[in-house]
Formats: sequence, structure tokens, C-alpha cells
Amino acid sequence: MKRRLFLAALPAALVAGCGFQLRRVTDLPFSSLYIEAASGSAVAQRIRVLLTANKQTRLAATAAEAEAVLKLREDVRSKTILSLSGAGRVTEYRLGLRLTYAVSGRDGQEWGAPETIELNRDMTYDDAQLLAKGAEEKLLYRDMEDNAALRILRRLQNLKPGNGTS
Repeated sequence: MKRRLFLAALPAALVAGCGFQLRRVTDLPFSSLYIEAASGSAVAQRIRVLLTANKQTRLAATAAEAEAVLKLREDVRSKTILSLSGAGRVTEYRLGLRLTYAVSGRDGQEWGAPETIELNRDMTYDDAQLLAKGAEEKLLYRDMEDNAALRILRRLQNLKPGNGTS
């Protein structure tokens, strides 16, 4: 029994000893951020959750209180038919998320050109599994929103405030 416990704990000890850490949000180059987005934006909500967990950057209530302003300008979902069966039924869809954002200082001067993130996921489809495929579609959109939020935060980590470059 002790041998099994030792063998089970050995990989965890080796990984912890080498300094391995999961990817996480590190400090941003500004102390406060205001997120300007459409109400109900899932990407904005994911960014808020990640920054709240980080505790290094404060979320400001208004743009005037913030050192930086993140503007999520376009947040568009798409669903297109990717392939059809011989009988003309849909067998695959391509789901898409297109998001445009920009970062500026409290004075309104942008710290770089607006950027666009485009993400796509392919999904097989079967009419016999309508509920399961609906749940899969929601899960794929959520995955794309999480991915977009993490990309935006990594971009924010590399900004050089005030000089318009990164």
C-alpha cells in the first residue's frame, strides 16, 4: 500500500519541483481597467472574472476612474453550413466568433490599433441528437469566448501604456 502511494505521489512531486505552473493571468501594466462592452457580453464577463481572481488590476466603475479602457466593439457569433448529406441534410456546421477590441488611456488616446480576433469551430450535426448538439454548440461558443478573453488579457499584459505600441 505504501508503495502505491509513493508511486502515485512521485509524478506530482516531480512536476511541483521543476517549477511547472498552469498558464495564468499575470500583472497588467496598469493598476485599473474599465471594460466598455455591450450589456450581456460573455467575453467581457469572462475578462472581469479573470481580473477579479488576479487581484492585481482593479476594475473601475467608470472610464474616468480607470488608467486604461478596454473597448469591445464587435462581438458577433456566426453559424454556417459546412457540409450536407446526399439527402440534403446538414451534417456539419462551422461556428464562428468575431471580436474587435481596442485599448486606450483615460484621455481617449488609443494605445495601439484596434485588433480583431476570429475563432472558428467545426461541429458535426445529427437531427436525432438535437438536444445534445444544442448543448455542444453552447459549449463550443463558450470555449471560443474563453479563448478570446485569454487572448485579450495576454495582449494587455504586453502593452506599453501611453506610447501607442506594444
